This record gives sequence, structure tokens and C-alpha cells, in this order.
Amino acid sequence: MRKLINYTYLLFLLSIIVGCKDELIVPTGGGSPTIEVVSKPTAAFFADSISYHVKVADQGVNLSTLKVELLYSEDVVASQIIRTKEYGDYQGKLFAPFLKNVPNGTATLRFTLQNIELTKTEVLVDLPLSRPDFPFLNLIVEGKTYKMLRKGPNQYEVSDNFSTKISGYIEAPAFGANGNVVQFGWDGDGISEGLTAQIPFSNIIEGVYPISFNTLTYLGSPFISYKLNGEDMNLIADDVYSIDVELDKDQELTFEGLVGLDSWWIDSDYIRKDGDKLFFNAAKGKYRITSDLKKKYFIVGAMNGSNLASLNADGTGAIWIIGEGIGKPNVTSNEVGWNTDKALCLAPIGGKKYQVTVVAGTTIKANSINFKFFHQKGWGGEFGGNAISTTSDIIFVGNGTNGRDSGNLGILTGKQLEAGATYTFVVDLSAGNDKGVLTVTKQ
Repeated sequence: MRKLINYTYLLFLLSIIVGCKDELIVPTGGGSPTIEVVSKPTAAFFADSISYHVKVADQGVNLSTLKVELLYSEDVVASQIIRTKEYGDYQGKLFAPFLKNVPNGTATLRFTLQNIELTKTEVLVDLPLSRPDFPFLNLIVEGKTYKMLRKGPNQYEVSDNFSTKISGYIEAPAFGANGNVVQFGWDGDGISEGLTAQIPFSNIIEGVYPISFNTLTYLGSPFISYKLNGEDMNLIADDVYSIDVELDKDQELTFEGLVGLDSWWIDSDYIRKDGDKLFFNAAKGKYRITSDLKKKYFIVGAMNGSNLASLNADGTGAIWIIGEGIGKPNVTSNEVGWNTDKALCLAPIGGKKYQVTVVAGTTIKANSINFKFFHQKGWGGEFGGNAISTTSDIIFVGNGTNGRDSGNLGILTGKQLEAGATYTFVVDLSAGNDKGVLTVTKQ
């Protein structure tokens, strides 16, 4: 009963306070904004600057803003907001975006006028839009321009004496009285408008061959297709292609488009050669396989979902190497060092064991190493000297006072790896992540 009395008293006080106010200011929704479209194009092209002229007014209520929008179907693709402090004439321009796979059709110009009391008026105007029929396109390669001639609707082509790889971007000239230049470049996965990033055209042989592009579908050619077991590898950098794939141990690997694989360096921890065939050599799982066409080798990393794997609390996942004295395919030309982007992923071999195989003088320095094992490809969790041990007679684990930082590996004083010999480093986490055991075996 007491709570009810208190609430009643509070409501009484509130009514007195409200009653004493001279006025309560709220939007009244007054006025009646009007829009007169004085001029706009009767039709336009994609990539045009669309001019408009409107006259706005109200019934004595101050105006606030005029919003002008361009819609393709129901999607707003361009917009502009103008402050309308005064009644009268306002003009502006909207850019009609040039987009992939958008056919000729009717767009909508939407004018929305609002006054200071939040009352709005909306006017919709149809605007037929069509794709420009460019007479030509320009392929721009290192400052040199090749004219791509029209071969059919939206289809353009140029033939010349090109090398096997040629990178450039494509530029369409301004079309019509209100047109704008449109550029097409590489977005990492394909060709897109509004970019000048180099498109990596490629052909099996050099010489005279055509380069083509379609301004509707954005399909271009030629591109050499690289595949693993029938699935496309994606271009991630110049001459570097990658694919994420589920693999079983001993599964055959069939690469398409990669020529001269006999001369490639093959990481035996992940890939096993048997005659002219290649087989996957690590434990079953998902992996990212990257083909480096310049260095002619494969980089392999374990994955968890769509990300490179890290070490899990139960000892599964992945272990990575960061540090000095190791590098694939050659430590001299591609040492990992303390660059986390170059971290090496040990191959999971089952039973919470991880392996890296090296050749002294080639992929590992014979007389000096200073690297350590990490939980991820980057800084964070790592194996300190209290989390990993070894009984090796040639490799030791640093403790911070024995010549190496805690967890860093070194070569014992007076010892060195035998030049040309192959060594296998295996990290066993079956006893726990803080009880890792490193075994080093000379093959």
C-alpha cells in the first residue's frame, strides 16, 4: 500500500510540473512541401552525370532538406542531399553507376523534400537507362595504350605481339554529351569497374594473340587456368595462386596448367612423389596449398575452417616456425627470419605430432639456427623453454642463459649439421602442450 501511495504522489507532482510549462514543443507535421521538376534527362546512359533542376516551396513553413536518389530497381545506387533554406530553384548532378550484368531498363529518380516540421513530399520520375555502345576501349599497359576494337555488343578485342603475361587495366572513353570515363581493373578475384589495379592476363605461349573484354559480363581473356583436382586455384599475388581444399593422406594430387612440375621443389612433408604422380603426405584435414610460379614450389598450411590453423588446447591443430636459419625452398634466398608472413607450418602427421623435414645447407643452415615453435602464424602463443624439451645430441632448446632465448633452438657448441644430409624435426604434444618433446632424426 505504501508503494502505491508514493507512486500516486509522484504522478501528482509530475502533473503540476507539466501544467506549469508555457508550451510543449513537439513536431506538429505542419506545412505542405511541393516539388516541381523543372528539368531532367528524358533518357541517359550508364556512367552519365545526370543533371536535374527542381523548384521547391511550402505554405509558410521553412524547408529543411531535399534528398535526390537514383534507383536501379529498388536499390539506391546514388544519392545527394541539399540544404533548402530558401524556397526556389535547386540544381545538381547524380552519377549513374556503370555496373556488371545490369541490362538496359528504366531507373527511378526519387525527390524527397522535407520541412522543419518533418513533413515530407516525394516525387518519382522514370529515367530510361541504357549501356553505352563504346566505339572502342583502351588497354593500358605500363603507359602504352592498345586500342580494343568493338567486335559485337559489349565485346572488345585487341591482338598484338604479347608476352605470355601482360598486366594492365582497361579504360572506356566518355560516351555521349554527359558521359564519364570508366576504368576496369583487378579486384583480386576478377575484373571490376572503378579500379586501375593491373589485370593479370596470361597466355600459354608468347606471340600474337587476342586480349578481349566484355563490358556487360566483365569477362576477359586469356587467363591461364590453374587447378588442383579439378578445382580452380585463385590468384593472390603476381604469379602466386592458392586454394583451400580438404585432403586425405595418400590422396593423389592432380595439378592442371602448371607446366614443368618435374623441376619444382616438392616439400616432402606434405607432398610425396611417386614416379610422375604426386600424393598428399600429411594427415587428413583441410589445407591451403599455394603455388609460387616464380620460386617453383608449393607452400602448404593447415587450416581450421576458412582460417589458417592454430594450436588447440588439446594438442591438435597446427604448429608454426618463426626465426632464423630455416627457409623453404632455400634458406639462402627465402629465410623465414622474424617475418611472421613467412612462418612455416609443420605438417600434422597424427597423434598430436608435427613434422618438418630439412636438408642441411639447403633448407636449414648447417652451423647456426635460432628459430622457435609458435601456436599460430604470428606472434602470440609460443613454446618457451619450459614447454618443450629434447634429448638430441646436436640441437638444444634455449632457456635464456645457454646462448638462446627461452624456447629458441640452437646447435650445440662444437657440433653442426652434416651438409647435404636430411633431418626430420618432430614435435610430440601427446603428453600436453606444455610437455612438448622434440625429436631430431638424421635420415
